Amino acid sequence: MIGFTEKEAMAIPVEERSTQPGWSVALRTAAVLAAAMGVGRFVFTPILPLMEAQAGLSPQQASLLATGNYLGYLVGAVLGILVPTVSRSRPALQISGVVLVVTLAVMPLVHDVATWVALRGIAGVASAVVFMVAGNTILTQLARSAAHLVGWAYGGVGAGIALSGILVAIVQQVGDWQTAWWSAAALTVVLLAIGWPVGEVGRRRAVPAAQAGRQERHLGLFGLLSASYVLEGAGYIIAGTFLVAAVHATAPGWLSAGVWIIVGLASLPSSALWSRLSSRASRPTLIAGALLLQAIGIALPALSESPAAAIASAVLFGATFIGVTTLSLATGRQLGVSSAVAILTAGYGVGQVAGPLIVAPLLGSGYRTALLVGAGIVLAAAVAAGLMRLRFPLPGRAGTSTPIPSTPTPSTPSSSA
Repeated sequence: MIGFTEKEAMAIPVEERSTQPGWSVALRTAAVLAAAMGVGRFVFTPILPLMEAQAGLSPQQASLLATGNYLGYLVGAVLGILVPTVSRSRPALQISGVVLVVTLAVMPLVHDVATWVALRGIAGVASAVVFMVAGNTILTQLARSAAHLVGWAYGGVGAGIALSGILVAIVQQVGDWQTAWWSAAALTVVLLAIGWPVGEVGRRRAVPAAQAGRQERHLGLFGLLSASYVLEGAGYIIAGTFLVAAVHATAPGWLSAGVWIIVGLASLPSSALWSRLSSRASRPTLIAGALLLQAIGIALPALSESPAAAIASAVLFGATFIGVTTLSLATGRQLGVSSAVAILTAGYGVGQVAGPLIVAPLLGSGYRTALLVGAGIVLAAAVAAGLMRLRFPLPGRAGTSTPIPSTPTPSTPSSSA
């Protein structure tokens, strides 16, 4: 969904392309992604130290809350596969947005871990639906715009992360963990209001059979892509959940409050930058490189307690995780697999559910070992992406795309099967 070539953009049916100004669509989709992902999903990361200190939440319980959210995200992604209209519908986005706000606002009203897990699970379903609707809107309405518009639209996730980090840093000076959740709900309302018109209304026009069959599917390559993306989901979410808490345990207070803001600021322009690079190198190469950098970033706070290591970790993590997502979704579409966005999102959800569960037994002694495990999983994802690269041709000149080999790899299972 990022870095489309002109040839790929032209393959999108004319009736799906938008006549709205590109920047208007980019702003609206960025706003809903900031609401659903940057705040709705990830505000728990900077709030976690407050809940540990003020609400008595243990690391193991925090892992349960994270798993509940990621399980809900998986359910939402599967819903998008089973009911494809959900992943494009404006009413689905709007209903999910309202549900998300309610779950954020109710979190401070209860003090039961099971209820918290349930609320975060419902929020995960809502976030997945909003992400898919926004993603498909970007695909259909920005694909023929300049690539940097697609990148800036996805940069909304980074903007939301930065805003949530700033919000919690301010709130913790004047309020408590409950105020933080209520403030997050209010911020989500504002962002959703900006992006309220995102999505399709009514039934989508069917693509003619001749047009739908124009692109060949490459299931073997898609299987490798899916494996890499599942592993990335498991590895990155360990850092996405526990990075702030890990830094908070060893670093000065100003750094633990600011590390999530740094993640958001680093991720804000990252999709646009990776998009520009995708016109000069193959997407599998870029995915593998980004994953390698991300693995280093995740491991740094576990290897060093210095402020420099924490800052470098935040920059590397923020600069890569959204880029990996958007490059992977674009590759899925390039491989001609129907419902690639929903399938890959579901696989990502599986990884995100598994990640906190894998490291939960290790959290009794702190977060350092968990971060090293996360880095190892992301490194494995880089290897899978590198294997996919072996079946891709070298790209042509900047801005061109060389066809993918027509023979899929038979030995690799496909996620779409």
